[in-house]
Amino acid sequence: MINKLIEKIQKTHAPIVVGLDPMLNYVPEHIQKRAFAEYGETLEGAAEAIWQFNKEIVDATYDLIPAVKPQVAMYEQFGIEGVKAFKKTVDYCHEKGLVVIGDVKRGDIGSTSEAYAVGHLGKVKVGSQQFAGFDEDFATVNPYLGSDGIKPFIKVCKEENKGLFILVKTSNPSSGEFQDRLIDGRPLYEWVGEQVDAWGKEHMGDSYSYIGAVVGATYPEQGKVLRKLMPKTFILVPGYGAQGGRGKDLVHFFNEDGLGAIINSSRGIIAAYKQEAYAQFGSQNFAEASRQAVKDMIADIDGALQAAK
Repeated sequence: MINKLIEKIQKTHAPIVVGLDPMLNYVPEHIQKRAFAEYGETLEGAAEAIWQFNKEIVDATYDLIPAVKPQVAMYEQFGIEGVKAFKKTVDYCHEKGLVVIGDVKRGDIGSTSEAYAVGHLGKVKVGSQQFAGFDEDFATVNPYLGSDGIKPFIKVCKEENKGLFILVKTSNPSSGEFQDRLIDGRPLYEWVGEQVDAWGKEHMGDSYSYIGAVVGATYPEQGKVLRKLMPKTFILVPGYGAQGGRGKDLVHFFNEDGLGAIINSSRGIIAAYKQEAYAQFGSQNFAEASRQAVKDMIADIDGALQAAK
């Protein structure tokens, strides 16, 4: 799957991923009203509004981007109906030819970890049949429990030709409370990065590993170090836009081949119409605002990469 992701990045010239992380207050009023008219102000109505919102954004951007990253918690908050909307979103993105990174941040051990891996990336056996559950292409995984939590995912990835993005240095302000702690004189995130590199050698694509890393855009200096520690690891970089990251902060996440990183923006794109820069589109044309935000993000990152050459 990493080969497919790289192929799509090269085809679109857009090393970016759109985070489909919808809160109900991101959804324009006319979308909500339409959903509530059909299903009432219920969990089903909320999930329908989220689904219709996602669909319009995907329709407006799929030709510009290689991948999307739906965050499962934004759907789970609406219960079973929200989970259905998550699955509909995954399937629709696949229909549009997009790579889907399931932002699920699972982390457990043994049979529980295997069940998570099967549910999101593999196939579950039901009698004589096998079925894909959520069927994302990649999943995000928390490595805090060590190899016992990661190896079941790697096993499923090998079986299904899919991939992982493992949390290494996250973009949130308090990440350093644990991730920056020194162990034998080096921060924990470096030790995790080295282990991700080692796991990745077990599951290589043509030029990069199927086992990627998550490193926040808000920590460019740490990104420089981790890029060197994980030369064949694709890095998923959250924190662009709304969390402060900009193209000029991101060049060190890329290798000399111009690959090696994919930059995520979530509300900066899906809620672009709420920003002053895109206010002229209005809520009725929210998807077109998202399309323009994607174009601007691509230009920002490309400009930074060209300037760094």
